[in-house]
Amino acid sequence: AGDLFDEPSPRAEHYRRLAELLTKHGRPEVPVILLPGNHDPVKPGSVWHADHELRRLLPSFCHVVDRDDFELSLGDEAVIHARPCKSTAGEQDNALALPSRAEGDTRIRIGVVHGSTFDIPGWQSNYPIDRDAAVKRGFDYLAIGDTHAFRFVPPDRKTQPTVYPSAPEATSFGETDTGYCALVLFTRIGRRAMVQQQRVARWTWRDVTITDLDALRELVREDLSEVVLRLRLRLRARADELEEMERLLDRLRGNEAMHGLVGVLRVEREEVLLDTADLDRFFEGMPKVLREAARRLRALEEHQPEEAQRALWHLYRLSRELGAGEAGA
Repeated sequence: AGDLFDEPSPRAEHYRRLAELLTKHGRPEVPVILLPGNHDPVKPGSVWHADHELRRLLPSFCHVVDRDDFELSLGDEAVIHARPCKSTAGEQDNALALPSRAEGDTRIRIGVVHGSTFDIPGWQSNYPIDRDAAVKRGFDYLAIGDTHAFRFVPPDRKTQPTVYPSAPEATSFGETDTGYCALVLFTRIGRRAMVQQQRVARWTWRDVTITDLDALRELVREDLSEVVLRLRLRLRARADELEEMERLLDRLRGNEAMHGLVGVLRVEREEVLLDTADLDRFFEGMPKVLREAARRLRALEEHQPEEAQRALWHLYRLSRELGAGEAGA
């Protein structure tokens, strides 16, 4: 609920793509409620403002919450009340600002607002939401948005529930309970909301540490096409093994000649070390100038091991690429 965009004025290709997807996949009999959050508040010039191009592109079954008294009837048996964010920060509780259930109103009442509850220690509340707002205002279900994880607020209340349905995709490594939506069914008798947590994410975020080549070889065999992968390389290897490592990394990330195996790849290689024990034999067949450069770098290794090993590795690769070993002494 809210923050569909990360800023109030997203690029045209982003909001036009949204309108295209809603037009293509939406159904006129199923209304879509679009709520401005604190990242994309409704205000003059913003993407949700009545004068913005997006509003002309959206299909008729899409309803933008652009006023404080937004109300949408779903036939005779249900109604939605919602209230937008109008700035990036606010102190008003938009949930408690929603209208209370009128006497004799037996419809299913659904509230939709964006903001922060008070149940996360150390979390500074922006657009605060009373955790009991659904009960106090007579809502059968209160949908809220702001934090990225799926959770009930409070966790143990399943009657007249308040739910963060989570972000549809994770946005960083280490996030948990993201990539879901809330499918909510209501009983006709008693208006009881039954909430089902449904997985909708396409991407899987993985953090993998590689300490030997065998692990990297196994990783390349996996289906990683819909994975956001952070690859931490922590290994010590011979020069020929590091060459193989580079070839495997090329397969993962791709190049001009082939598609990468990983959807999104981030490589951390600061802890890759070159085992220089066998390099002397390699450089024996090099021209004198390269042998001397290797000798000096080996001498430097005692005092500046990381810098010397990196330089030796690059010298080795350059020599291999140029075929210097075939040139003789």
